[in-house]
Amino acid sequence: MTKLVDHMSALEALRCGTIEVIGRLREASNQTFAVRIVNRGEESLAVYKPIAGEAPLWDFPDGTLASREYAAYLVSEALGWGIVPPTILRDGPAGPGMLQTWIETTDEQPVQVVRHGDEGGLLHVLDAEDQWGRPVSVVHEDRVALRRMALFDIVINNTDRKGSHVLPVEGGHRFGVDHGVCFHVDDKVRTVLWGWAGQPLDADELEALRRLAADHALLVSLGDLLAEDEVDAFARRCAHLLATAHFPVPRGDWPPIPWPPL
Repeated sequence: MTKLVDHMSALEALRCGTIEVIGRLREASNQTFAVRIVNRGEESLAVYKPIAGEAPLWDFPDGTLASREYAAYLVSEALGWGIVPPTILRDGPAGPGMLQTWIETTDEQPVQVVRHGDEGGLLHVLDAEDQWGRPVSVVHEDRVALRRMALFDIVINNTDRKGSHVLPVEGGHRFGVDHGVCFHVDDKVRTVLWGWAGQPLDADELEALRRLAADHALLVSLGDLLAEDEVDAFARRCAHLLATAHFPVPRGDWPPIPWPPL
C-alpha cells in the first residue's frame, strides 16, 4: 500500500478482492491476521480479525468486537475526518470478521514517553517513573488530526486508545485503529489523548458534532451493529458534548489511561 490511502479503491478491494492470509499479528490480544488482497490484478494489504478469534471480555458481549470496529468506521466517516482506515465486515478464511486496509506508517511518534521536564511543546498527559525510578512524562502532539481523534474517542466511548493505536502517515494525518472495545453504555473512556481535557470545542468540532447528532441514517446503521441501549448512549454522548461545548476531563471513578499507555 502507498502511505496515502485512496479510500474508494481501498473499499472496493476489501469488498471484492480475494483474501490470502500471509501472517498473524502476535501482539494482538485477539486473533489478528495480515492478509493480501487481490482485486482487478492489483495487490494490497489488510488486517483481518475473525469473530471466531475474539477473546471473551467481562464487560462486552461475546462476538461483537468486529461489529464495534465497523461501527467506529461509520462514525469516523459521518464526522468526515477520516480517522479510521477503510473498514468492512466480510467473510474470510476463518469466517466472518472485520477487514481493514493496512496503513503504512512513518517513523514519527505522536505519543511518547520523555524525561520529566523535556516535553518540548508536546501536550502533557501524566507523570510516572520508569523501570529505574526516574521521573518521566507521557506526552503527545498538539495537532489537529490528533485533537479530532481525541474527540472521536469520547464520542465512541473508546476504552483502549494506546499510543500504538495512533498511526502516523505522510502529510501529517493520523489514523486510529483497534476500536473493538467501544460504544459501551457506561462511560469507559481510556485514552492517552487527554492533552485537551477541559478545553472548549472549536467551531469546526461543534459543527461536526451537530452533523453527527442529526444523522438519522447513521443511527439506523449503528442499530444493526450495536445494542439499542448502546446506540441511545452514543446519541446522549453527542448531545452532552454539544451542550457542554468542552472536552471532558477524567472523573476519577474509572482508570482514564490504558495500560500500557503505549
